Amino acid sequence: MAGTLAACGSSDGGQGSGDSKTVTLVSHDSWAASKDVIAAFEKQSGYKVQVLKDGDAGQAVNKAILTKDNPQGDVLFGVDNTLLSRALDNGLFQPYEAKGSDQILPQYRVDQDKHRVTPIDTGDICVNYDKKYFADHQLEPPRSFDDLVKPQYKNLLVTENASASSPGLGFLLGTAAKYGDDGWEGYWKKLKANGVKVVDGWEQAYNEEFSGSSSGKKAKGDRPLVVSYASSPPAEVLYADPKPTAAPTGVAEGTCFRQVEYAGLLSNAKNTKGGKALLDFLVSKRFQDDMPLNMFVYPVREGAQVPPEFVKFGPQAKDPETMAPAKIADHRDQWVKSWTSLVLK
Repeated sequence: MAGTLAACGSSDGGQGSGDSKTVTLVSHDSWAASKDVIAAFEKQSGYKVQVLKDGDAGQAVNKAILTKDNPQGDVLFGVDNTLLSRALDNGLFQPYEAKGSDQILPQYRVDQDKHRVTPIDTGDICVNYDKKYFADHQLEPPRSFDDLVKPQYKNLLVTENASASSPGLGFLLGTAAKYGDDGWEGYWKKLKANGVKVVDGWEQAYNEEFSGSSSGKKAKGDRPLVVSYASSPPAEVLYADPKPTAAPTGVAEGTCFRQVEYAGLLSNAKNTKGGKALLDFLVSKRFQDDMPLNMFVYPVREGAQVPPEFVKFGPQAKDPETMAPAKIADHRDQWVKSWTSLVLK
């Protein structure tokens, strides 16, 4: 069945697929790739890559749904497991099984009967802490969700809006996975009473409010706890000049939620042929090896290189919270609605 659908999809887009020499990737703001790697794809495929960045992942997916009949591009990258069912239920993607997808680690594969999306990367959404703040205050940093509601951490945490931001939603889902359908709201009441601050998106939380990031220091951020990623500490090391021997930030390992990001061929893509070539490239070893130090995520391809800096400063969580895509699909919108009235009002 999937093969028939895929055949229809490619012949359907035939009018625009063969004649366009530009393939357009729609993404969230965190897309990045090495110039030589993109140049290699352009040379090999004959397509020029255009990238349109559309805000946080939540905004990018919402905009793609609103424009699905006349999409801005051919491939959407950055829809993750927290938002996947929204994209699939709205018919955002047409089926295509990317070449090389048999090399993707089995635990990251989804939608195997229809192949509407291809896994590209994975990472852990976790609370990060400012090591200097906790050393200066002779305070142990928090290690778990339970710790975050303790009085010694009052007014220290900043997180993102779960209705608009992918890490914000991931953090909410992490608490729902940890405390269950009946317990997560009670947990957030305690978190709110303990002074959690909510901002629109990751850029604002991490680069303006968080005292531990290099940008946050310049912005005089005063929150030493932030919802970010397990791979944020290596980024702080790699972008610093001179490079420190230890990361200035750490990860509260008991607060992590496993995120997987996908890409898909948009249903009404004008250049389906170019879109398919681009999806093949995103799972190729060349791109998967290049990706970690550009987007600070882990590859999903078997045998792809994990940089030593990740192993040293930002290893994947050993036991992150996870949630079945079907459960996210069933509860996400109601949880976000309840969270909004509970935390933002």
